[in-house]
Amino acid sequence: MKNRAPQILIKVINTLQQHKNEFFEKLGEVGTEAEKKLLSLLSKLLNELQTDEPLLPLTDNWVDTDIWNQYLKYHHSLLNETNKKISWFQSPWLYVECYMYRRIHEALMLSSPISDLDVFKEPKEQNFLESQEAIRILCSYLQGLNKIENLDENQLKDEFFKLLQISLWGNKCDLSLSGGQSSSQTSSPLTVLEDLKPFILVNNMDYLWLLLINRKKMRQETFSVTRVDFVLDNAGFELVTDLVMADFLLASKLATEIHFHGKSIPWYVSDTNKNDINWVIEQLKAANTKCMSECGINWEDYFKKHSWVYHDHMFWTLPYEYCAMSQVAPDLYAELQKSNLILFKGDLNYRKLVGDRKWGFTVPFHQALNGFHPAPLCSIRTVKAEVQVGLAPGQGEQVAVTDPQWMNTGKYGIFQFDGHFDLA
Repeated sequence: MKNRAPQILIKVINTLQQHKNEFFEKLGEVGTEAEKKLLSLLSKLLNELQTDEPLLPLTDNWVDTDIWNQYLKYHHSLLNETNKKISWFQSPWLYVECYMYRRIHEALMLSSPISDLDVFKEPKEQNFLESQEAIRILCSYLQGLNKIENLDENQLKDEFFKLLQISLWGNKCDLSLSGGQSSSQTSSPLTVLEDLKPFILVNNMDYLWLLLINRKKMRQETFSVTRVDFVLDNAGFELVTDLVMADFLLASKLATEIHFHGKSIPWYVSDTNKNDINWVIEQLKAANTKCMSECGINWEDYFKKHSWVYHDHMFWTLPYEYCAMSQVAPDLYAELQKSNLILFKGDLNYRKLVGDRKWGFTVPFHQALNGFHPAPLCSIRTVKAEVQVGLAPGQGEQVAVTDPQWMNTGKYGIFQFDGHFDLA
C-alpha cells in the first residue's frame, strides 16, 4: 500500500490533467468544474493514503455504499479488539486495496457529469495495442484449428492444454502489479509454453479435461448443456487469451455455453468490464488481418446468439471473501451453481477464494475455500501475492531457496482444481 498504491493514484491524476482540455471541449465549463472536483478528491485520497490516515466511510449514494460502510464498521469492531488504528497501513491488505479502488469510484460518483469515466481506460487499451503481434499469432492459431471436429481425442486434449496454458501465462499482464506501467505480451505466446512448464507449481489440468470430456461423451444420453464460467481478470492481452479459450471450448463441443463475469466499475487498474470486452471485439473486427477480424466477428456473434453471456455483479467489487457470497449475494451464488465448471482467473480472485491469510503452503485448497463450492472450480493464476495453498510438502520452501521473491513476481503459475467427478 505504501509503495504500489500511490503510484497508481498518481498515474490516474496525471492522466486526468493531460486530458483536461477534452472535458471542456465535450462539456464546456461544467466539464472543467467536474474535472477539477475529481482531481481534488483524488489528491485528497492520495494524501490520506500517504499519511496513513483513518479509513473514512463512503459518502456517495451508489448501490453498494451502505454495504461498504457496514463492512467498515465490522472491520472497526474487529481491529478495536486489538487496539489498532483503522488506517491505510494498519488494515488487512486485501480489504484496504479494494477500499482504495472503491474510493476512486466514489470520487467519480461525486464528480457528475463525468461519473462514468473509466480512469484506467488508457493503460488497458495500450496493453492490447502493444500486444498486437501476440494477439495476431493467437487468432491465427485459433483460426487454423477450424477443423476442430476432425481432431481425435488425444489431439483435442493437447490443444485444450495448450490454450489453457496460454490463458494462464496471459495473467502475467497485470497493470495493478506494475503500478500501471506497461506489461504487454510482445513475444509469441505459443513458443514459450514448453519452457514455462516447470514453473507450474500445481497442475490440475487433467481434472478439467476429464470433467469436460466425460460430459461431452455423456451429453447425447444424459446432458443437454455444459456450461463453463470465466470469472475474468485483466483486460487487454489476457482477456484475448480467455476469449480464445472460450471459442475453443464451444468449437470443440467441450462446452455448449460460456458465461463471463466482469466488474461493474473500473477496478484494480486492468480488470475487465463490459466496455473492455466491447472495445476489444470492435478492435479485432476492424483489424486489417483476416484472422483477427474473423475472431472479432465470431465473438460478437456468440454474444448475440447468447452462446456467450456477459454478467457483472456488485459482489465482485465488495471487500468480502467468496465464502461470504452465499449470504451476501445469494443471487450470484445461485447463478454460479448452474455452472459445470468455473474458471477463476488471476490473483485477486485467488486472494478472495482463500482469504488473504498466512496459510501454510500444504493446507488443502478445498479447506482454504471455507465452504465456498457453488460448482467444480479451478483457479488459474500467476502467483503475485503472498498467499498460496495446496502445495506438496516442502515444495514452497524448495522454490524459495532458488527464488526468494517467488510469490511476488508472476513467474510461477497454478491450475488448482476443487470439485468432484460424479457427473450427475
